[in-house]
This record gives sequence, structure tokens and C-alpha cells, in this order.
Amino acid sequence: MMKKKIIILAMILIVAFTATGCIPGDGSISSTDPAGFFWGIWHGWIAPISLVIGIFDKNISIYEPINSGWWYDLGFYCSVISGFGGLTITRKKYKKKK
Repeated sequence: MMKKKIIILAMILIVAFTATGCIPGDGSISSTDPAGFFWGIWHGWIAPISLVIGIFDKNISIYEPINSGWWYDLGFYCSVISGFGGLTITRKKYKKKK
């Protein structure tokens, strides 16, 4: 049981560190190639990680300022809403005993 928890924790840490490779404001997006819809989805999914990193690095934000506009916004908001709303799907519903 303990080994399973360690493996899950290690996987979460690996995913978190991998996700920071494409964080908003890291300089990978340019004005000639702005962030689009799919970047918006990605940045919405990693918004909590970006928020924590942004506390320590003033260049990092949760939202990419160099974006394509409406399409980036749509992707960002869809992923933020589905990510936080998706938590309710995984919760167990307990029935009250009569």
C-alpha cells in the first residue's frame, strides 16, 4: 500500500515538472506565432501550477499575454471550467441510510 502511494506521488511530481516546460510567459511564444486555441487549453489545464510558480518568478503568469485573441480565450476558459468542474465527477456520492 505504501509503495503504491510513493509511485503515485512520483508520477504526480514527474507530470508537474514536465508541465512546467510550456508555462505561459516563458518566452516560447512570439508575436509572429501567438498562442492559439490549443495553447489556451494547455495553459488552462496547468493554471494552478503556473499560479504557484508565478509567486516566485515575476515573468510567469497563468495567462499568455501574446495570444491569438478570442480562440485562445475560448480554449483557456473551457479547460479551466472543465478542469475544476471535472472534480465533481470523480467524487463519490454517498447514499443516506434509511
